Amino acid sequence: MNIAHDTIWYDPLPTPIGDLLLVADAQGLREVWFETGRHRKSPDPTWHHDPSKLVFARRQLDEYFAGERQMFDLPLHPLGTPFQLDVWHALAKIPYGATVSYGEMARRIGQPLAVRAVGAANGRNPLPIVLPCHRVIGSDGSLTGFGGGLPTKRFLLALEDRVLHGDLFGESIRG
Repeated sequence: MNIAHDTIWYDPLPTPIGDLLLVADAQGLREVWFETGRHRKSPDPTWHHDPSKLVFARRQLDEYFAGERQMFDLPLHPLGTPFQLDVWHALAKIPYGATVSYGEMARRIGQPLAVRAVGAANGRNPLPIVLPCHRVIGSDGSLTGFGGGLPTKRFLLALEDRVLHGDLFGESIRG
């Protein structure tokens, strides 16, 4: 066994939506957890708290929340089934500030009848924000379930809208 590949590091990241827990291994970022929400977890006791191992992700997430980053360029290592990985790969292609329906996501992965399965895979996305599952909405335009809660989903979509279209005074967040 190669210890480097078996070692998992974690570090909390304070954000405007609450603390996120970043989890990585030697291959890349594995998970981003919300401090509250459906899939709330605690670090495994065998994991190592080491902020230096997560600085690559911390920097880009800080830039995202500051309105300075629209695309992530991180080594990722999400673990899932082949179908889940297909859905998560498609999430990465949703443009910043855009939304798509679950039906559209199913069409994008070449399985137009798998709308519910796409929804389930979306709900199990281990890398929210980085793989922007918050950009997937109901076919009627409604905000549907989100692991971090609907207020968090609203916040993320509003943040992206403000960066793209400016605030109420017509100015971009970035000035």
